[in-house]
Amino acid sequence: MALPDLSVEGGEAARPKYERLKAHLLTEMREGRLQPGVALPSEKRLAESLNVARSTVRQAMAALEQDGVVSRIHGKGTFVHDQAWQRLKSGTGLYALVVPETQFGFYPALLKSFGGSAEAAHHQVVVCNTDNDIDKQGNAILQLIDHEVDGVAIVPTTVPTTPAFQIRQLQKHGIPVVFCSRRVDGIRAPLLAIPFEQVGRLAGEAARAAGHRRAAFFGTHRARSTVAYEAGFRQALAADNPGTRLESFCGEGSSPAVADHEEEFAAGLKRLIIDRDDPPTVIFAGFDSLAELLYLQLTQAGYRVPEDISIISFGGTQRAHAVARRLTAVTVDEVGMGRMAVDYLDRMRRGTLAVESEETVDLPLSLHAGATLGPPRGG
Repeated sequence: MALPDLSVEGGEAARPKYERLKAHLLTEMREGRLQPGVALPSEKRLAESLNVARSTVRQAMAALEQDGVVSRIHGKGTFVHDQAWQRLKSGTGLYALVVPETQFGFYPALLKSFGGSAEAAHHQVVVCNTDNDIDKQGNAILQLIDHEVDGVAIVPTTVPTTPAFQIRQLQKHGIPVVFCSRRVDGIRAPLLAIPFEQVGRLAGEAARAAGHRRAAFFGTHRARSTVAYEAGFRQALAADNPGTRLESFCGEGSSPAVADHEEEFAAGLKRLIIDRDDPPTVIFAGFDSLAELLYLQLTQAGYRVPEDISIISFGGTQRAHAVARRLTAVTVDEVGMGRMAVDYLDRMRRGTLAVESEETVDLPLSLHAGATLGPPRGG
């Protein structure tokens, strides 16, 4: 095997030495001088031959292993992977994250985490915003297949639910898929799950502990997740708490952009809260952006939060701005979701996890105390 001159000056010198070594070894594989199954020189021998630190060689080998073209066997050495040629032929180094929105709730932190983790693993990232529209999602998937991406993490559309054939097309083209938040029926792939019913239970337990017995649930739209939120909330609120009452209001359509439906939610507040003689004393909102809108509308109507009415939300652990930090909220580890999504795609590309694995991880939940949950007025 020929070795590169890593002391070269000029344009190439701007690239880190480990990247130049990695690029050279990939060229050797593509051009057939390094065959599948062949053992590579040891880190010590390469470092001495190239007059570089062993850490440089180690970085290059780690990057090649991430790409799935070499395998390292403890006590034996590093070998060209049996499927290295196929992976080099089809690999683009590009991962895609497909989401129903990008600006609100936990999505900005999810995007940042996914992008940072992919970059650390030497992948580029493309983000596709579907607006929770099934046709936009289908078009995005076709474009990702055309661009021969190496893997897709997806938060599937909810209304209508994502059809299995959309995801099956990715898998038929050899593209690994990991589901985030929820699964698509009929498809076998790993899932990083938000335990929706448990979200509702945590919100209900917090409301019950604060002394609330009359509550309202608001959802952005009716979907499996909102049904589970409401069920968990109802169950926890009613436990050892006789005489509880829960009413609900969900937006029409499928758009996650609550700003497009301000009048609709204002009417819901008026019907369930403002015009009632015995209104709910606490609101559980199914997403941060909705909770923020309700908070604003209640304040404009003269309500004090939490003195007159309490609000519990659901969102991510990264409370990015003042209103989100103020909201009492059940939170999910969206940063961990992004990091684990990249790890699962890497493992499927390396062949250490089956593409059709149904492995499921329930993401951890916690309660952000905030300042919008208090005892019921007069309670």
